[in-house]
Amino acid sequence: MAYDDHEESVSALLVGAYERDRQLLHEIFRNPGWKLFEAASRRRALRYLDRYPIQVVIAQAEVPEWGWRRVLRDLRDRDRPPQLIVTSRNADDRLWAEALNLGAFDVLAEPFERHEVERAVESARRHIEVRKRSPERATTRPGVLSGAA
Repeated sequence: MAYDDHEESVSALLVGAYERDRQLLHEIFRNPGWKLFEAASRRRALRYLDRYPIQVVIAQAEVPEWGWRRVLRDLRDRDRPPQLIVTSRNADDRLWAEALNLGAFDVLAEPFERHEVERAVESARRHIEVRKRSPERATTRPGVLSGAA
């Protein structure tokens, strides 16, 4: 499977049981150059991350075997870590603050609103592009604590 690496393309990995929002997510990823992978398990997700240049991971906060904190730790171990967008039916200020302070890129409430998903994914894609051009300046987001000790 060939991957188009021009600036408008984005590949994302969906982690969790998005039964209610799955159709909307697939409609959003019909944008030219956008690709959506799905993984029901950590093992399968890591396999996708090893095989494809995935820039964005969209993960439910409450996935039993692979919660968002573990997803974030696993992503940090990668040479080119994708941006993590955490989602939750209970997305409140506490989750938002914790996720962003630990290094997630964004938090979205479920059920999704199309424009919010598009905005978050496009913003994460642009952040990846900036990081590619200037890795020393884009390792963390302003106001977000670095995971490095």
